[in-house]
Amino acid sequence: MKLLVVGATGTLGRQVVRRALGEGHEVQCLVRSFQRAAFLREWGVQLMRGNLCSPDTLPPALEGVDAVIDAATARPTDTAEKVDWQGKVNLIKAAKAAGVQRFVFFSILDSEKYPHVPLMDIKRCTEKFLVESELPYTILRPCGFLQGLIGQYAIPILEKQAVWVMGEAAPMAYMDTQDIARFAIAALSNPATENRSFPLAGTRAWGAYEIIRLCERLSGQSAKTATMPLGLLRVVRKFASAFQWGWNLADRLAFTEVIVGTEPIIAPMDEVYTTFGIDKAEITTLEQYLGEYFGRIMKKLKELDYDRDKVSKKKLPF
Repeated sequence: MKLLVVGATGTLGRQVVRRALGEGHEVQCLVRSFQRAAFLREWGVQLMRGNLCSPDTLPPALEGVDAVIDAATARPTDTAEKVDWQGKVNLIKAAKAAGVQRFVFFSILDSEKYPHVPLMDIKRCTEKFLVESELPYTILRPCGFLQGLIGQYAIPILEKQAVWVMGEAAPMAYMDTQDIARFAIAALSNPATENRSFPLAGTRAWGAYEIIRLCERLSGQSAKTATMPLGLLRVVRKFASAFQWGWNLADRLAFTEVIVGTEPIIAPMDEVYTTFGIDKAEITTLEQYLGEYFGRIMKKLKELDYDRDKVSKKKLPF
């Protein structure tokens, strides 16, 4: 199939591209900057310059395209209203006009439960708009990426910095973006996934302190932790929302309301695995993901120490 991947330079988007290429699909990507997306061209991708917020740039990128995979989301400098809502409406309309055969959209798990959280409400509204567009669709709803845990937990522990933990945060079933990409590509050739929505959750939900203990065991280092009270985040959000320059920040802080509580953020996956024909045993666990990460890092650190030792023992020529 000929695919258009949107959001291809992001954490999830690039894995979608890699998976699609690996399975023999022809891939082109909608990008704002050719320079930032140069690595995609090296992979064999055709780059199409365009912007979700500029509807006139979308039809050329959709010409001859069989399916669209939308992994785009607003950057910190953008507003969710502009990109995640109006931009997606533009894309869905353009895909409908182009006769696209399948539209794969990444939403967020349980978005309908949080109408007071701007991004969640936008995701819910986008899902509804896509369904009502009568485009053949597949909606995937992941709840968290394993990749995000590296910067949040692993790196601070390795650098002996504090790991910030939000009080009252619920355990979450994170999933590897490579596995999420696998579901997205599998949906394209599977009639059973057409016009349906699916949750995507990892093999189990992990709490913050469980992840910290795992990182400590894998790295051999003790972690320093600092707690960010939820009440403080709410005060900051309220303050930021009072000023136009803070609206974007306030919207992002509102998302913390989603992960409050003790009820695990997870979803039943047995039917999903069966529908997509994917074996649960092949899904990357948190232990495997962090184990591989720390294994590479610790090996590299040992090599650096060995090189330093060789240099210090080498006799100087004078």
